[in-house]
Amino acid sequence: MASNTRSAREAADTKLSLRTKWAIAGFVAGGTLAGLVAAGSSALAVYFARRVITPAARHEDQEVLAVIRGDKGLQVILAATPDATIDGVFSLFFAGGQGHARIGRIVSYSPAEQTVLREVEEVYSGDLSEARRGWWSGATYPDPAAIGLAAEDVTIDVDGGQAPAWLIRAEASAPAPIWAIMVHGRGATRLEGLRAVRTARQLCMDSLLISYRNDGLAPSALDGRYGLGSTEWRDVEAAIEYAVEHGAKEIVLFGWSMGGAISLQTADLSKHRHLIRALVLDAPVINWVNVMAHHAEMNRIPYNVGRYGQLMLGHPLGRRLTGLSAPVDLKAMDWEARAVELRTPTLLIHSVDDDYVPYGPSASLAEKNPEMVTFEPFNGARHTKEWNVDPERWERVVHAWLQRQLAPRNNPGQPGSSERAAGAAPTG
Repeated sequence: MASNTRSAREAADTKLSLRTKWAIAGFVAGGTLAGLVAAGSSALAVYFARRVITPAARHEDQEVLAVIRGDKGLQVILAATPDATIDGVFSLFFAGGQGHARIGRIVSYSPAEQTVLREVEEVYSGDLSEARRGWWSGATYPDPAAIGLAAEDVTIDVDGGQAPAWLIRAEASAPAPIWAIMVHGRGATRLEGLRAVRTARQLCMDSLLISYRNDGLAPSALDGRYGLGSTEWRDVEAAIEYAVEHGAKEIVLFGWSMGGAISLQTADLSKHRHLIRALVLDAPVINWVNVMAHHAEMNRIPYNVGRYGQLMLGHPLGRRLTGLSAPVDLKAMDWEARAVELRTPTLLIHSVDDDYVPYGPSASLAEKNPEMVTFEPFNGARHTKEWNVDPERWERVVHAWLQRQLAPRNNPGQPGSSERAAGAAPTG
């Protein structure tokens, strides 16, 4: 029986290898008509795969039509994009990221003209009246001072150098026994985690908002490519080591989008995983194959081409074409398939209309592992903007769930019980 299983696995591996070799051979050779067709498909697969793992500059895809002064201050007229027509509080970055404004509620919306008028709550930098285009973001604040909090600028030793981070203390008198480490998403920065800091402080946690490889602040990886969590988790492990060296006894990881995938890998692979008390993941990538298939379909990429792209990321032969220094094991990061292996209490917050990272795998993970995983669906928030559309609910849900996880355990003699009790006491 074992021999048959092994033979089947070897046959499958051979088939996978041959499929990948043919995909790459079609791209490289392509002399005949059939070869040219294969080459075209393979070239598209290469392009698709490289797009997934290559850091890219933000596109200023939000049109700014006018800035006017209303009765209650500045207002901005924007093209009515799907993001700009969601009520809530957001950021508009412009002038190549040098300008930043906090955009508030919708004043009026004209479907006929495809425009939306919104309040401008604050302009942090730049001249908004000069802006013609920008990009929309859920990272609402520019720095801790903008939410009235003092922060220490610290550096964390990572592969290739030092990564800057913000350390925001819960109390000035002494380090907290439990630290929250905020892990931002793909194409974002540590600004993303500022939305969670007040909740962490209410639970008496110090907050460490980190940067990691290829995010524009931390040292880049040698290959300049995202590992989709398979490499970035080492920078989170370095952040945990920093926290432990500075007084942390336990850790709560917060992760957004790819930051969720990174946090799951950290909880799985880190030598400090026993210190990770809980995960709070917002719109996380639970299954990269699902996300890539979704994006292939959205971009009208044929299924087989999308599959070739996935195979190139995971196969050693694909490295020359993708630029990766090592293959990315997408299967190892499929937490739908590995649901029962997740042994860290996890809260998943995910909007059901997320068209960037579909919510289905989050719901599936919770269904397959209800002992460890709690799923909290939102509506109308798109991707990683659950806090922005309903901050009161987001903070209430996270606070209540974490308070239960951080409560002292029943065994009073258990090591760390006093620290956990201190970490569970809210300040307000």
